[in-house]
Amino acid sequence: MPKRESYTPGTPSWIDLATSDQAAAKEFYGGLFGWSYNDQPIGDGVFYSMAELKGDTVAAIAPQQPEQAAAGVPPHWQMYITVADVDATAKLVEDAGGSLHVPPFDVMDAGRMAVVTDPSGAFFMLWTAKNTIGAGRVNEPGAFTWAELVAPPNDKTASFYEKVVGLKMIEESMPDGSAYNGFTLDGTAETMLAGTMPPQMPGIPPHWSIYFGAADVDASAEKVKSLGGSVFVEPFDIPVGRMAVVADPQGAMFNLFQMAATDD
Repeated sequence: MPKRESYTPGTPSWIDLATSDQAAAKEFYGGLFGWSYNDQPIGDGVFYSMAELKGDTVAAIAPQQPEQAAAGVPPHWQMYITVADVDATAKLVEDAGGSLHVPPFDVMDAGRMAVVTDPSGAFFMLWTAKNTIGAGRVNEPGAFTWAELVAPPNDKTASFYEKVVGLKMIEESMPDGSAYNGFTLDGTAETMLAGTMPPQMPGIPPHWSIYFGAADVDASAEKVKSLGGSVFVEPFDIPVGRMAVVADPQGAMFNLFQMAATDD
């Protein structure tokens, strides 16, 4: 169901964009997805812009941290995984082979979070909700649809996600007979919550790649171009639908995804 009221621990539940030009990014995504914004002040004239679709919060756009920009980190989308107790979960990270970069802290009355990396070096956030569960709408055009860990295969990484957030890595057969590795809470493909695949070219650092739903991937990819973004991989078919790899005008990459039509 697109409308969400809660998230089971272990579920990717929120995404936000760290960007070099917040105003321009808001204009781009508003034009592409039809988002409107609720700007939440977070101090010193800085705002966390909550993106809304059909009256529900679906993502956020915020200025990139100065130290990230100074280090040459490009604008990027960030992914959060819900956990029952962020403080207890954070204590598991280093023993499981990851790194705790920012210990748990309160995000006003919204929730509590920590910033970690898995053994491959991919960043993500741990999130325990208070008044904000994460995205209130998912899995439809203009909303967060899928998250995929792009990293070389590594047994330590698989073990890490199971020990820390309860996500088991399984191999699932796709409709075309190919294999795909996904993360699930109960070990079955029916409850797959995220996926993983190796980098498709040299030099791509490990990261969590974000997918947004699109009613028509081809049309959305053309709209990306018209709004000043870039299409890195033109729309192509995959076993479960059609997708494209794109970037906003500031360089933050993401994916567009259209589910394959099903026979009624």
